Amino acid sequence: MRAAEARRARTVLDDPKAVELVDRIDYPFEETFGAPTPLLAQGHALRVRTFDTAVRAFLDEHPDGTVVTLAEGLETQFWRVDNGRARWLCVELPETAEVRRALLPDEDRRRTLARSALDLSWRDEVDPARGVLITAQGLLMYLRPTEVKDLIAGCAERFRGGTLVFDAVPRWFSARTTRGEMRTAQGYRTPPMPWGMDAGELPKVRTAHPAITDVREVPPPRGRGFYYGAVAPLMRWLPAVRNLRPTMTAIARFS
Repeated sequence: MRAAEARRARTVLDDPKAVELVDRIDYPFEETFGAPTPLLAQGHALRVRTFDTAVRAFLDEHPDGTVVTLAEGLETQFWRVDNGRARWLCVELPETAEVRRALLPDEDRRRTLARSALDLSWRDEVDPARGVLITAQGLLMYLRPTEVKDLIAGCAERFRGGTLVFDAVPRWFSARTTRGEMRTAQGYRTPPMPWGMDAGELPKVRTAHPAITDVREVPPPRGRGFYYGAVAPLMRWLPAVRNLRPTMTAIARFS
């Protein structure tokens, strides 16, 4: 989706590394998932830009800080927002870490740690002295609710003064995936997403740990066309429809 949007002439996401990866990888993307639709590709890219904005803001304040990316797969955020000074740690399951290292080899300031995000020993690999920002993009919805709470609490406990940026799907979306109702025309079924959270429930994240002082939604930028330029931004403010949005991005700060 990122590569498809990045190929557009009036793209909302400049991501040449994603295009390079899709061209390099010998995988039947369209045969498995179907051809990327412009609407979905742009929506995915705008969500990615929301994360990019949060990371850039952190790097502006902590130029020598550490960005920890939990289960980012083949995300190419480093090449979009790196400031040339920060350190990056990608925490990945061993099999995914092997693929990532093969396609995106580690560098001096960026490395991949083969470990589950739920194994909180990854925190020992992070020096919090110059600031820490943790991203969980496309991760938490695939975990059980107790795992989500424990992971957020573990970040808040260890990284006082740090920040977590994550996304969530609403409860209706989560329910459809757990019932196996979301399939492509090619037969691919969206994996179950046991954890869902409606927009109005966002304050509940603070109950995960006393060190969580602020939780708020991060609005995506306006996009191209009528839907992403006018309708989608308005939906965030209308109580009757705000939970119908397929995803939201939020930021949690720790004291």
